[in-house]
Amino acid sequence: MRSFRIGSLFGIPIKLDLTFLLVLPLFAYLIGTRIDPVAEILNGALGAGIDVGVISGGATPWLLGLAAAVGLFVGVVLHELGHSLTAQRYGFPIDSITLWLFGGIASFTEMPEDWRQELTIAIAGPIVSVLVGIGSYGLYAVVPEVLSDASPALLNGTRFVLGYLAVLNVSLAIFNMLPAFPMDGGRVLRALLARSKPYARATQQAASVGKVFAVLMGLFGLFAFNIILIGVAFFVFIAASSEAQQVTMKAAFQDVTVGDIMTPASELHTVEPETTVAELIQRMFTERHTGYPVIESSGVESERLIGLVTLSDAREVEPVERDAYTVADVMTTDLETIAPDSDAMTAIERMQEHGIGRLLVIDSGRRPSADGTPAESSPDDGDLVGLISRSDVMTALDIVRQSGSISPSSRPRTAD
Repeated sequence: MRSFRIGSLFGIPIKLDLTFLLVLPLFAYLIGTRIDPVAEILNGALGAGIDVGVISGGATPWLLGLAAAVGLFVGVVLHELGHSLTAQRYGFPIDSITLWLFGGIASFTEMPEDWRQELTIAIAGPIVSVLVGIGSYGLYAVVPEVLSDASPALLNGTRFVLGYLAVLNVSLAIFNMLPAFPMDGGRVLRALLARSKPYARATQQAASVGKVFAVLMGLFGLFAFNIILIGVAFFVFIAASSEAQQVTMKAAFQDVTVGDIMTPASELHTVEPETTVAELIQRMFTERHTGYPVIESSGVESERLIGLVTLSDAREVEPVERDAYTVADVMTTDLETIAPDSDAMTAIERMQEHGIGRLLVIDSGRRPSADGTPAESSPDDGDLVGLISRSDVMTALDIVRQSGSISPSSRPRTAD
């Protein structure tokens, strides 16, 4: 998501995604157009005694809609803050809280695998939402006394907004407790499943339940012509699949290093900087590879890594000009590298973070840092010992699933 920071609470950055700037006025409009029916519901459920005629004329509905929409998202921030502060209590850093199209997201640096911790963190958000709802109702109840001398429009409008927020925050807490992983209820379900099952297995089962709920929500939203609910259903389905895959991979690659699954340098296909782009594409076609380390020979036995060239780089050159351009003209010299003793999951996360399909594995001979993590290196201060690609990762994942381990005899040898 593209977002920008607007402040911080308890040291946690608060960000707004660009989609939030679209959904806020939409929510304000939707609430403003339903002033009459919502006021009637509040009058019936809470005995609000709101004079609909006073707040349904002129610009008042739109101002009340905006106030209610802003109050709603303040409640969302407090909801996510409940998750975040509880997680911090257990020692899990929070990157940020971001408001976006479908509400709010607290970005955890690391997810807890202890079921008690996850259960506590998951229920903290809905509890905060209920408290916000109770607080809104408390303010709603004292408004007639506090604003006894105010104009009828201000008195009735304030009661409308506070009553609306009271009902909506409690409703959102209930909705979030649906067992639709990765919503709060789904995380509660995973925590309960993890009491007697491995974490990865509990995640898979919770994700399966979440997908079922996502389909049901999508169908309900379709028949009710509710675009927002359809969007939430789509998000839940995709997020459940993504997190289940991530957790499964993390479990599979526990104690597996980059060196265990990389394609070693002796088996790598490399290319020289003076090779033409036309020759490069022909090699890619015949060798079925889409990325090559670029090696420069500076002597009889001296070779130096100077870059990486991929199919994307080659495609930037027009077909009629490919004989005139060389690999040196199109290769990438700002390389992403990793040490062979780094965790395999670190390599996977780095490829995802940078949106790339491979990492060059550089052995600089450095010792691990003080915290035990391998020191990273660059092509200028180490030797190319291999390459790890998404194909290597998927092949290794298949091997782990079928055999239960990565052994030297079963290490994948595929680089793309």
